[in-house]
Amino acid sequence: MRARLVLLGPGLSYLAVLLLLPLALLIGYTVFRRGRFGGIAYEDGSTGENFARITDPLYAGVLTDSLRIAAVTTLLALLLGYPTAYAISRLPGRWRTVALVLVVLPFWTNFLIRTYAWIVLLSSRGVVNSALTGIGVIDRPLKLLYTEPAVVLGLLYAYLPLMVLPLYSAIERVDPRLLEASADLGARPARTYLSVTLPHTLPGVLTGCVFVFVPSLGNFVVPELLGGGHTVMVGNLIRDQFLNARDWPFGSVLALALMAFLVLLLMAQAWAGRRLGGR
Repeated sequence: MRARLVLLGPGLSYLAVLLLLPLALLIGYTVFRRGRFGGIAYEDGSTGENFARITDPLYAGVLTDSLRIAAVTTLLALLLGYPTAYAISRLPGRWRTVALVLVVLPFWTNFLIRTYAWIVLLSSRGVVNSALTGIGVIDRPLKLLYTEPAVVLGLLYAYLPLMVLPLYSAIERVDPRLLEASADLGARPARTYLSVTLPHTLPGVLTGCVFVFVPSLGNFVVPELLGGGHTVMVGNLIRDQFLNARDWPFGSVLALALMAFLVLLLMAQAWAGRRLGGR
């Protein structure tokens, strides 16, 4: 027992200091008012008005837009990631390793630098507009940057590997004997995929969707740089409450509401994964 505590000690201490303590502070801030010059006004006593403000149509609209953008990003990542993972799983062993390294290669570069690279590509004088103008496809530059599609594109590029990797793992675990049995029984490849491969890879689909949806929903760097302030997501709203408006109590309420939603999402994913795994 003592040995277990010694081994668990560093990890539990890490969680207590960097997770539980900040979470407790956030929960405590929610019941206070904003100070006159920002921060927390402890002397004014507790209040519940911060929780009522979250129902304001302005903030509800930001949350709705964030959910839509994150959902579109997740759907596109699934449509691109599944064929990619399937193709990688069918490669020879040596080339499979090379392909997986190429998938995770963007993570070796700083996230901020990769986002700035999209500004170079999508700006009015960027690579994309210059190429299209040079070959005569367009007469004037297109407005690609500082739009919602640019934000979706940036999020998709950032988190697509998080979709490919769990899908590849799920496809790899499909028993080849099941595919052979389906072919022996006369099923066509499309029928084999729908009846064998797809059902067995649904847990990987759920995991990949959560891996993409969760960080996309809370991201504020991509909407800030590629959206140019025209696309505001819940991450930008929370950051602005803490750094610009200095309304820490309301920012804490928004952060906790987002965390609660994501916890419910993870619980639903875990439940669905168990049901699919049991089947």
